[in-house]
Amino acid sequence: MVDVSRKRITARRAVAEGRIVMQPATLDLVLKGDVKKGDVLGTARVAGILAAKRTHELIPLCHPLPIAAIEVKIAPDRTLPGLTVLATVKTTGRTGVEMEALTAACVACLTVYDMVKSVERGMRIEAVRLIEKRGGKSGLYRAAAVAAMPLTPRVGVHAERAIRTPARKRSGAP
Repeated sequence: MVDVSRKRITARRAVAEGRIVMQPATLDLVLKGDVKKGDVLGTARVAGILAAKRTHELIPLCHPLPIAAIEVKIAPDRTLPGLTVLATVKTTGRTGVEMEALTAACVACLTVYDMVKSVERGMRIEAVRLIEKRGGKSGLYRAAAVAAMPLTPRVGVHAERAIRTPARKRSGAP
């Protein structure tokens, strides 16, 4: 495990997204709430939140963090067709929450798949990626396609490049 004891404690935030692509009829069932296993969107949100809180148990050598906030948004996207998951995680600590946000997005998508697989097994989970990261020595990272846009569930789907903005150095800081 990496020694982060000499790092400064800073506010940190990460946003990740993922998509689950399905047939239009399957999406309609999910949105109507007609899936046998129950409330797909609500269950997937809670699963994403729980997964973010347990990331250190799932990813070897990942630091356990005191998470201050987790938000998982799931929005329908008829152009996929399917759902876009946007997970935001915040903490104040010595290391970032990118893995927690990515884990939340992945597990929310997996939960949708699990709850709807009896209707459609050909669903695809795709485009899971980091959208934004703030805080720490490396400062701001934003996926290129979202650099000038607000964060919405459909942003930056096809970005390939990234933008890095170094954090400002504070006087007397190591």
